[in-house]
Amino acid sequence: MPFALACASHSPVMLDGTLAEEAVCAAVRASFDRMRALVEAFEPDLIVQFSPDHFHGFSYALMPSFCVGAEARSYGDWSTRAEALPVDKASALALLDAVRAADIDAALSYDMVVDHGFVQLWEMLFGRADLYPLVPIFVNCAAPPLPTYRRARLLGEAVGRFASSSGKRILFAASGGLSHDPLVPRIETAPPEVRSRLIGAKMTAEQQAEREGRIATVAAAAAKGEGPVRPLNPGWDAEVLDLLERQDWATLDAFTAEQVDEVAGSGANELLAWVAATAAMASEGPFEVVQRDYAPAPGWIAGVAHFSARSV
Repeated sequence: MPFALACASHSPVMLDGTLAEEAVCAAVRASFDRMRALVEAFEPDLIVQFSPDHFHGFSYALMPSFCVGAEARSYGDWSTRAEALPVDKASALALLDAVRAADIDAALSYDMVVDHGFVQLWEMLFGRADLYPLVPIFVNCAAPPLPTYRRARLLGEAVGRFASSSGKRILFAASGGLSHDPLVPRIETAPPEVRSRLIGAKMTAEQQAEREGRIATVAAAAAKGEGPVRPLNPGWDAEVLDLLERQDWATLDAFTAEQVDEVAGSGANELLAWVAATAAMASEGPFEVVQRDYAPAPGWIAGVAHFSARSV
């Protein structure tokens, strides 16, 4: 069966024209259009998506490295829709069995909550996240200790082997990155209220609005080259895309979360999701990269990339 790959950056302020030049907005819209055309032409039977979370669905109350969702719903942050998602439960459970048989001890959730880091991609592409059956796979990209890059690659390869035996046209997807520094709080230094949220305290609607307001303020400052966020690293972003395209797993395996944070920002370890998805695609044999778009957008606090491939 053929397979396809779609990896994309996300940002809570994506396509906000007040935070980026019109040329950047137009380029990113066109890039989403190209990715939409690829997905529509591929007509997947199933989407397997690797994505992070921003302490909406997972917390330090119990933080797995990886988790497969047998049932899932969207949290609804940043104007995304709060709704149940069309998880293929049978495929999710079979996938979990397959990765555990490969010695990857992923967790299981019958009530996975995902946020914009999962659904924004589909809402940008199609205006909805329920168009295709899916299996969501959470990858811990924000709450140290993070999984190693080698472990993310092995997870992806196990998922790819499952896909090859599924008899389905599967689209592997990932969302996140690339270089960006969204001021992710650290539990060791967080003030008590933030620490409580990192451990699982639910936010009120007012607290969620306050949080989004703070991020919007930081984004506005970043658009002017000001504020506390570190600048993007387009050179690192280009290097990462090169490594994924040529499947240089030895180099990617050697990445560490600490080094990635240092050179590309506190959110750049969302690359773990891209590594897993691309490794899943690569495990199926040769693939052809059909889209590699990039636009640095400081005001969106992201080096915005779209990376798509199809099996050959």
